[in-house]
Amino acid sequence: MSAEPIDHQAPRPRTGRELAARLTAERAGMPFLLFRDEHDEQQIVPLSVGQKRYTVGRDSANDVSLGWDQEISRAHAELEYVGGQWVVEDDGLSRNGTFVNGQPVRGRRRLRDGDCLRLGQTVLAFAAPLLPGAGATLPASALGPAIEELTPTQRRILAALCRPLVLAGGIAPPASNREIAEAVHLSVEGVKSQLRTLSERFGIAGLPQNRKRLELAERAWRAGLGAPAGE
Repeated sequence: MSAEPIDHQAPRPRTGRELAARLTAERAGMPFLLFRDEHDEQQIVPLSVGQKRYTVGRDSANDVSLGWDQEISRAHAELEYVGGQWVVEDDGLSRNGTFVNGQPVRGRRRLRDGDCLRLGQTVLAFAAPLLPGAGATLPASALGPAIEELTPTQRRILAALCRPLVLAGGIAPPASNREIAEAVHLSVEGVKSQLRTLSERFGIAGLPQNRKRLELAERAWRAGLGAPAGE
């Protein structure tokens, strides 16, 4: 078995189109895999509970075929829906092993939202959307704290965070810490501190960092906090 992979970060959207595709997948409410193919293009594979089992490997006969990666076995691993949860299995199937968040899989391992699977040199992010319903507008109470529970500064920070999504109709990344700081007249460190607090209040502090900002912006937007700062 190969040494434990060092880089197991989730692939990030690089364009507005990729971000829009990811947001659409999350709004659909169905778990999915996200990865980059041999052309470095984002791919999203929904996982239907009706199918129950997905095979992953280099051979084209697999449900998720990763034929460009020569370090992946022809039949490498399986994803199975068991007891209401998705698990990954690699019980001796692969030559180089399967890793979740850098840790080797022994037999079965339950997958959680934000987990990163690594097979060979390919990283697949597992997403289990936290919000039910496809594109439904949910009340603020389902997304986090009530608006009146947030301080004026926190509401301004969330509005600034969401502003690129609002202006681009959901196909732009959230604002950076520096952009937020300039919009609300705080230091960058002050913005970081407030975002950490907001992540806890919205119940997403445990998400991977690269997903936390997007999730916070999406929840704030859905809760009606997306009006551009100063407007």
